[in-house]
This record gives sequence, C-alpha cells and structure tokens, in this order.
Amino acid sequence: MKLLFSAFILIFATSTINSQAIEITVANMGFTSAKLQSLQGEKTVTVDSITAKEKDVFRFSFENKKYHQGFYRCTFVNNRSVEFLYDGNDVQLKTDASAIVDSMKSTSSGSNNLYYTFVKLDKAYKTKTGLLQSLLLRYPKEDNFYQTAQRKLNKLQDEYLAFVTAESQKEPHSFIARYIRSSSLPPANFNLPIEQQLMFLKAHALDNVDFNDTELIYSDAFTNKTIEYLTYYRNPQAPKELLEKEFMKAIDSIISRAKVNTVVYQHVVEYLLDGFKKFGFDKVLDYIVDNYVIKDDLCLDEKLGNTIQRRIDQNKNLPIGAVVPNFTISDISGKPIELYNMKAEKLLLVFYASWCPHCKTILPQINEFQKTKKNFEVVAISLDTNREEWKNFIEKNHLNFINGSDLKSWDGDAAQKYFIYATPTMFLLDSAKKIIAKPMTVEELGIY
Repeated sequence: MKLLFSAFILIFATSTINSQAIEITVANMGFTSAKLQSLQGEKTVTVDSITAKEKDVFRFSFENKKYHQGFYRCTFVNNRSVEFLYDGNDVQLKTDASAIVDSMKSTSSGSNNLYYTFVKLDKAYKTKTGLLQSLLLRYPKEDNFYQTAQRKLNKLQDEYLAFVTAESQKEPHSFIARYIRSSSLPPANFNLPIEQQLMFLKAHALDNVDFNDTELIYSDAFTNKTIEYLTYYRNPQAPKELLEKEFMKAIDSIISRAKVNTVVYQHVVEYLLDGFKKFGFDKVLDYIVDNYVIKDDLCLDEKLGNTIQRRIDQNKNLPIGAVVPNFTISDISGKPIELYNMKAEKLLLVFYASWCPHCKTILPQINEFQKTKKNFEVVAISLDTNREEWKNFIEKNHLNFINGSDLKSWDGDAAQKYFIYATPTMFLLDSAKKIIAKPMTVEELGIY
C-alpha cells in the first residue's frame, strides 16, 4: 500500500513539474490576442499564440510541451510586450499598459520579481552614476558639493554591488542568479580620472560574464554586455575609419572570451554581424568574417540573410591576390563584353546600380579619377533591371567607362560569380586579372 501511495505521489509531482501555469495581466492593454516568443539575445522565436479568456488576462500552460529555461516575451498586436523568466515554476505577473516595467508585480514567481527589481536597479544605477560623473567633470573639486556628490557615487555603487552579490549567491545555480551575475557591472573607482576608469572597464567589464553558460543564450545577457562593452570604444568625434579600428579591438576582446564555448561564440558573432550590418560598418563586418567566421568555419543562422552569406563567400573565394572569374556581359548597345579580353595595366571592376545613393556620388568621382590615369580601365557593371534607367544614368553622369549589364540585378551572372552583396563594390585588378585591392572610396583607389 505504501509503495502504491508513493507511486501516486511521484506521478502527481511529475505532472506538476511538467505543467506550469503562466498568467499575465496587463490592465488597459485592450487586446485579446498575443504571441508567446522565446528570446535569444535580440532575436525572437514565436512558440505559441495566446487568446485572453478574460479582459486583459492572458493564460497559457507549458503542459506536455518542452520549453527550455530562459526569457520569454508575451507580445501584443501593437508590438508592446511583457518579458518573463521561465525557470520551471509557475509565473503570475500583473502590470499596467501605461508603464509595463515600472508597475510590474510578480505574485508567484520570486525569480521574476527579482528580475524586474534588478532591471530597475541596473537602469537607475547607470543613469544616476552617469549624470553624477558628468557633473563632477565640470564641478570645482574644492567645493563641498563635489565631495557630497563623490560620496553619493560611492554609495550608489555600494548599494548596487550589495544587491548583486546577495542575490547572485542565495541560489547561485539558479537561472536568475547566473543572469544577474553575468549582467552586472564590475566595481569601479570613481575617484580616478575618467580615462583611467575607461581603461579599467575595457580590461574588466567582461570579468563577471560566464561565456560558458549556454543557457544564457535564452536571455539578453550576452548581447547586452556586448553592446555595452562596445560603447567603451565609441568616440562620436572620431572619423569612421578610426572608429572602425577601435571597434575591431573591442571585438577581439569580446570574442577571445566567448570562444570558450562554441555555441556562445557563434551567438555573439551573429549578434555582432547583424548589428554592424545595420549601421553600415563594412570594414568591421569584413574583419569579423575574415578573422572569425572563415578561420573558424562558423555555421551561421540563415536568418542573418543572404547578404552576410555572400560577404562570407566573397571574402573566402575572392581574397587579395586571387584571379577573378571571367564573365561575358552585354554593353548598352547589346554588344558582348568579355572580361578576360580586356587589356590594361590596371582595371577597376565596379558593381553599382542607378538607384543606389552612394553610387550616384562615387561613380562620377571614379570618372574624374580615370581621366588622370594612363593604362587604367574601368568596367562598370550595373545591377539595374530597367534598360532606360541604366542608360539615363550613364548619359546623365557622362560615364566614359566600359558599361555592362544583364539587367538581372543581384541574380546576374557576374553578380553571382563575384558574390555581390552591396553596391558599390569595387575590385582593382592587375593585368593578369589578380585582385590588387578592394577599395571602398576613390581616396583608397588612389593609393594603388
């Protein structure tokens, strides 16, 4: 009888563990449907849909479904959302649509209560210390208020570190404890000059991040720390070329740590590629692709898009020193042009499009540059699909080039062979059709 009762208890306990109830109440939201999404850094994966049975109350269960631990998002029609941590326990959250984070209350999950407490504390700490430091930079040190503000800075840090230490040590192996540990800032000496504080952060800001914890992929811990770390190398007054070099240093520092775990390494690289792609930092993208993606043969998420894959393929198959592939294409009159038949000491192969804003600037510059060079040929391949638009662009800009196009855009033969992912793209070739350089500006072209 005891064995039967024990078996019953075990079955009941197991079913309880495998069936967690999630209830999210958002007052004044005004919608009856939502999506349940799993977070992976800045990416989201929709795993379910939810319909409110009562006004503003969204309930669902993880029963008989295998959901990993980590952060999830309940996203509404207006793209507003509620984030919560699922760690195997029931979740019950209440908030108001007018102030989702600030009015958030967790009535059943200690982890979620702790999460939102940390989010508010972390935001307030960074805001207050940032404002105080900006003030102290300009305030006379001999004034009494300077010392008061300095003490306030140190007190804010003491309170922040006390919270992080206490909460991350209560249940050190819990998801929320690991998240807080990896997301927190290291202690800084606010008495040091800003430059020395910055040097300290560059050296130690990633010390608390556990890059070996693959479960933290299902949170924003790695991506938040990555973008935060990059800001230490950002200088709004610096020219783009210098800024890109600084970001490369930051990337080396981040990735050298992330490499301890292949899954986390790939997660961080994908985030970096996606971010720098959005901001148009092409040299940084090439740096990541050449030094990490290709060297370590990383298999990237298909959702990064065809442009990243083409960039990888181009860097892998058409490096400096490689002989470029031959192609035949029609000029504006329909006459075939074959690349290998062109004779010149140096030949610039440029892929462009009439609708590309940057092309409208650089093509006329190349036209003027060519006039100053001897035995220098330019072959301009347009990715246009409309013959008249292509022709008008050539005539309007008086392009004295060898102009060709198959009017197939990115799917054209030459564009495919050269893995073209952006316009303009340039290849400077020698007489043997070897790549001398891949200039991005006319100024760079003038170096060779």
